[in-house]
Amino acid sequence: MVDTEQPGQPGQLTVRTDFVDGTVVVALAGEIDHQTAGPLREALDLPAGGASHVVLDLREVSFMDSSGINIILAVHQTLAQADGWLRLAGTTPAVQRVIQLVGIDGVIDCYPTVQQAIAD
Repeated sequence: MVDTEQPGQPGQLTVRTDFVDGTVVVALAGEIDHQTAGPLREALDLPAGGASHVVLDLREVSFMDSSGINIILAVHQTLAQADGWLRLAGTTPAVQRVIQLVGIDGVIDCYPTVQQAIAD
């Protein structure tokens, strides 16, 4: 497990990485924007030949702008080229709205829970 940032600070992003049944689960809490996207980018900078299945747990993300969208799309593309996948789980209504407006939900599978994302 890898933790970054300090939880509970306004405008910050907390990132926790776990491995569940061969899948990397990246749990996020806080806001994803230009100023806070670094820890997310670092957590998703997977080594070549490393894990090819990733679930982003977005249950505790209160805000996401284009910085988060760009990172998600880049990771999705990288994993798809390696015959892997990126799945999103537990999006809050505010984040779900952004995902739908941009059309990510038509490209990346979204699930209500991390367990469902891993099991599918």
